[in-house]
Amino acid sequence: MSDETNDEPFVDKRSAARMPAGEEKPEASGAAPAPEAAAPETPTDELAAEREKAETYYRNWQRSAADFANFKRRIEQERGESARLVNAAMVINLLPVFDDLDRAVASVDAQLAGLNWVQGVSAIHQKFARMLEAMGVTELQAENEAFDPSRHEAVGKQPGEEGKVLHVLQKGYELQGKVIRPAMVIVGEGE
Repeated sequence: MSDETNDEPFVDKRSAARMPAGEEKPEASGAAPAPEAAAPETPTDELAAEREKAETYYRNWQRSAADFANFKRRIEQERGESARLVNAAMVINLLPVFDDLDRAVASVDAQLAGLNWVQGVSAIHQKFARMLEAMGVTELQAENEAFDPSRHEAVGKQPGEEGKVLHVLQKGYELQGKVIRPAMVIVGEGE
């Protein structure tokens, strides 16, 4: 080991970093003075820097505004879709009741047709049909139509014109143009 001393002083950088900005850091004796701060910028340079900052803030604001508009649009779409799904679920649950009313009104005996309770059931059936119509539910036409697998569900075949719906076993319905229940039909298989 040599007995030479190191000319560089020991500085604890952690404690120097914790010192408030106003306090001077202890300088080692013989160390060179700190360089002077850079010359102050000219007013045009400062103006250009501030304009650059303003442009950055403006672009960030525009981006945030566009993001917010997209967020609002997406929320509105989700709300509309949610309402549409709730309506579809309710209609799907009401259709079996409407089918039962349909069958009850269709099977009324001619002798009972004039009774008050039969007329009441018929009036309820008509109100139910108007309510479904107001909700956007329409019956799928299937009788004597060409078989369409997106609108009809074939449950059997009979001799008849090939690919044509011969009988409807259960009515099909669509809600605002979308099939919510296909019609159960018997299709002709050819003669």
